[in-house]
Amino acid sequence: MENYCFGVDVGGTTVKCGLFQIDGRLLDKWEVKTNTSDNGSHILPDVAESILAKMEEKSLKKEEIVGIGLGVPGPVDEHGVVPVAVNLHWGRKELKKEFWELTGINTMAGNDANVAALGEMWKGGGEGYDDLIMVTLGTGVGGGIIMKGKIVAGTHGAGGEIGHAPVNPDETESCNCGNVGCLEQVASATGIVRLAKAEMAKCPEEKTKLNPQYLSAKSVFDAYKAGDDMAARIVERFGEFLGTALACFTCVTDPDIIVIGGGVSRAGQPLIDVVKKHYQKHAFQACKDTPIVLAQLGNDAGIYGAARLVLD
Repeated sequence: MENYCFGVDVGGTTVKCGLFQIDGRLLDKWEVKTNTSDNGSHILPDVAESILAKMEEKSLKKEEIVGIGLGVPGPVDEHGVVPVAVNLHWGRKELKKEFWELTGINTMAGNDANVAALGEMWKGGGEGYDDLIMVTLGTGVGGGIIMKGKIVAGTHGAGGEIGHAPVNPDETESCNCGNVGCLEQVASATGIVRLAKAEMAKCPEEKTKLNPQYLSAKSVFDAYKAGDDMAARIVERFGEFLGTALACFTCVTDPDIIVIGGGVSRAGQPLIDVVKKHYQKHAFQACKDTPIVLAQLGNDAGIYGAARLVLD
């Protein structure tokens, strides 16, 4: 009887793995070093070997495993094919086919941000809802859209690329994607630092708790919580960009809930409050009361979502 599944979150430095019961209970988790040498050709064999070893350790037979879900940093089409994953040094990769050949176990694959959104829907901040938008605020801005419990990947696997929505027509510098004015440039951890540097350059004589040599998203929010005027302007600007962008997204998908995760979200409720203020100002009337909440699974969202992939 199929009682178990594996969730795998492939990152550029480590691969996070989880063994789950099909009801979502996490039984064990561990990591495998991501070996990107030889164009990343060792990554899948290393993970497959680790999973098979875990099955042997737990005395699990293949007949007991529903499947293995993989989340990877790149677009993934409906056939489990990755056209390119730069951080892993992969060109075109047939993930589903290759991993089945390595393990003999049914495999599903998806983009890591989309998979994390699925995890938060299943057992995190969005539990109990089928329609969700997730935004991940880290070094960049990631995202995922879940409709009727399914990932919206889109034709090119680019569904949910929230970080590259154009939000700032006054921007002159290019985003990492090559475009100009992306949400990632103003709402990521590095984007908040950019906003802070611009504000400090504009008001060099103003007294502030912010130290230009030690600027970070955390230091900006810490100063904001301490009542610093300059930090308040920076956070308001951030909240305006993200809140307005979310208002646009909800016009398209009309989700049950919006979940915000990633390292920047550790700022907590003050971040939610400022984003919600600007969101409600711009949201379509029917969507104004859509809840905006913090993610709950942290770094485990990817393995939860990857496991959920194989349970549909």
